[in-house]
Amino acid sequence: MQYDIIVIGSGPGGYVAAIRAAQLGKKVALVERAEAGGVCLNWGCIPTKALLKSAQVYGYCTTAALYGVEVVGEVKPDLEKIVARSRSVAETMSKGVQFLLKKNNIDLIAGFGRLTGAGRVDVDGTEYTADHIILATGARPREMPFMPVDGEHIISSKQALTLSKLPQSMIVVGSGAIGSEFAWFYAALGVKVTVVEYLPRMMPLEDEEVSKAMERAFRKLRANVLTSTTVKAVRVNAEGICEVDIEGKKGAETLTADVVLSAVGIQSNIENIGLEELGVAVERGKVLVDKYYQTNVSGIYAIGDIVPGPALAHVASAEGICCVEAICGLNPDPVDYTTIPSCVFTHPEVASVGWTEQQLQEKGIAYKVGRFPFTASGKATAAGDRDGFVKLLFGEENGELLGAHMVGASVTEMLGEPTLAKRLGVTAHKIARTIHSHPTMHEGLMEASEAAEGAAIHL
Repeated sequence: MQYDIIVIGSGPGGYVAAIRAAQLGKKVALVERAEAGGVCLNWGCIPTKALLKSAQVYGYCTTAALYGVEVVGEVKPDLEKIVARSRSVAETMSKGVQFLLKKNNIDLIAGFGRLTGAGRVDVDGTEYTADHIILATGARPREMPFMPVDGEHIISSKQALTLSKLPQSMIVVGSGAIGSEFAWFYAALGVKVTVVEYLPRMMPLEDEEVSKAMERAFRKLRANVLTSTTVKAVRVNAEGICEVDIEGKKGAETLTADVVLSAVGIQSNIENIGLEELGVAVERGKVLVDKYYQTNVSGIYAIGDIVPGPALAHVASAEGICCVEAICGLNPDPVDYTTIPSCVFTHPEVASVGWTEQQLQEKGIAYKVGRFPFTASGKATAAGDRDGFVKLLFGEENGELLGAHMVGASVTEMLGEPTLAKRLGVTAHKIARTIHSHPTMHEGLMEASEAAEGAAIHL
């Protein structure tokens, strides 16, 4: 069957690209070998947030007395029911994507899609043709030879979503967003968690102050955080206990735990999809593309986790829209990779956009800093959740926002304002003089901007 556009992969990049193409009048097919919505909706972003919400509610119950609420009887987490709710949420979202595809008259083709020639896609033995083919095949958890995943004792993020019972102890290797969120979830439910990070600090891509704050937060949760630590080998002994050989600040030692979670990053799904046969350029495991996501082969495009750039769902969606609009001749603005919001849904949450202080120093860019601690926030104090801060970085010369870094309750919901401000080049003075509703956590953005201007009222 002939289409205008075939998209391979139905994750946040693929299904958004398909819908945008249909909106622009194109005949579209979307190929998916598993569940509609891809990893994000089914085995990543969405079910993980459902788990984290259950852990948060459990935390509310165990600390209810601090709010003058008496909880009678024992409060305990039921992992089986927590996981069942998480799977139900994922299923609901996947059905929602299927509804949107049907609403937009997009053909959903089940199976493994593979390029077989110019404008040709094979799906499990059936050939389809299109003028344009967009690859959005996503990624999977990276496996390391020294840490072989068996799905039971040594697990990946997918198995971490569906454990049948809480282990007594867990070692999480890697402290990026995935590792940190699962570490917080299991630690919050009472599991003895140790986080092992190769780099000198936890959440190494975040601003250094954020990393330090989160290390304190994890230790407050009684989770152990080992930075500057290398994992040499992971094995399972005869008793079914995981043994992890590490080398860190204290030298070589062996840690033990019931379960080891490998959270050392992701690997692009580019194998066996026909790239080599068509001569599509690949470098260091990523498909090379131009600013509108066309590869070196005419009519073949790639977006999302398989191209260079942040492997984030919202980035894939933006790339998909940009790619399709370019195909349709709309001349869209290229994606601005200097203004990508990033969130980690631990507690406290982490939210950031733009440059870190360390990056500005490396670039030799003069800047000024505005900070506001949530200990001074009326809303945070009333909520009994005062951990964290807002840190804003502004250009010294023009005062424009260069970066925002936040730690605290619900800061991921605050990130839209500084992201838009960064994109538009808004100054500290403009943010400081924008009236923010009171009492809210959002006031922290205004307060931090005032601090950068030397006009802080509440500090």
